Amino acid sequence: MKKILFVVALILFAADFAFADTIAIKHFDVKENPFADSEVAIVATDSLGNVQENVDGVFAFTINGFEEQLQFQKGTAFYRHKLDKSAFFYVKHINDAGTHSALYYIYKSSNKLKPIHISWMLLVIIPLALVLLGYMFKRFIIIAIVIFLIFIYFNHHNGLSVPTFFESIFDGLKGMF
Repeated sequence: MKKILFVVALILFAADFAFADTIAIKHFDVKENPFADSEVAIVATDSLGNVQENVDGVFAFTINGFEEQLQFQKGTAFYRHKLDKSAFFYVKHINDAGTHSALYYIYKSSNKLKPIHISWMLLVIIPLALVLLGYMFKRFIIIAIVIFLIFIYFNHHNGLSVPTFFESIFDGLKGMF
């Protein structure tokens, strides 16, 4: 009886190693698509920024609020929508390891795209700095309000809505803990 239990336990233990590891995307970058004009590519990376070439398959991403199924091959997926002007690009991926998101500003000049990563800390620091300056210098209140309104208009005009603004900040705060 002990031999049968030992064999069953050994088989169950070995079966645990028989399954392949699931591939999880924890970090990604947005880059210009070298094969298409005015399109971007999403590249799965490790924590050091190296491309994870073992990432293959279909992964669900939310891009600017729209659910997209992206086909990764050797760590790269192409987002097949043309960008006609500079805009904010909020990319979020949810998997078993948690929510991973990034906010980019895609600057378009002629036919080139330049993705600029925007840290959630920058989204917090700019309004807080304007409030602090307005509080410290009473004469600066009107100028601070005008600069803050320009900041809000720039964000809204380029596709960064208020919910996305706060979601990016909260995702950054969750990533700290």
